[in-house]
Amino acid sequence: MLRSPGPAGTPNVSGPTPGGYGDGVKRRGQIQMSAPEVKALLVEARTMTMCTFNHDGTIHAVAMWYGFLDGDVAIQTKVTSQKAVNLRRDPRITCLVESGEAYDELRGVEIVGWAELIEEPSQLWDIGVSVFERHVAPYEESQHRSEVETLLHNRVGVRVHANRTVTWDHRKLGMSPGASAR
Repeated sequence: MLRSPGPAGTPNVSGPTPGGYGDGVKRRGQIQMSAPEVKALLVEARTMTMCTFNHDGTIHAVAMWYGFLDGDVAIQTKVTSQKAVNLRRDPRITCLVESGEAYDELRGVEIVGWAELIEEPSQLWDIGVSVFERHVAPYEESQHRSEVETLLHNRVGVRVHANRTVTWDHRKLGMSPGASAR
């Protein structure tokens, strides 16, 4: 790890920390999340970062509320939104759901895959209800139908199909609370 330059202008490179982060021990297997842990985080979290490719190859990253469609992460967005335009051109997508403030609390799920645009009314409705229930209130037909209809006006659904999922849960490292990566 590079630190601020020393008096002679050369970087001060710290060595491994015995028994801690930076000690050269590979901990990837130790911090991976199980399928039930992944599901729990996805259900618990409120927002994800959704990344698509712009026409010039740069990344378009936006925070999104999400729901589920048959167990897959799904969102709804305006038909003409930049993310929808990008996905029509190139369906590759990466989504990140994460939580934690201190290093020893960090956990996350990165979903790398492809997006299916959903225009079929019943599936789009299911996405709308899922997003509504996760972020507004439990759905009751007599009370909320018009709200979900408004939410879905001029919208398209996006269902995320995972090719690869990367997970981490630093709580599994057993570090003292509030520990930082050295």
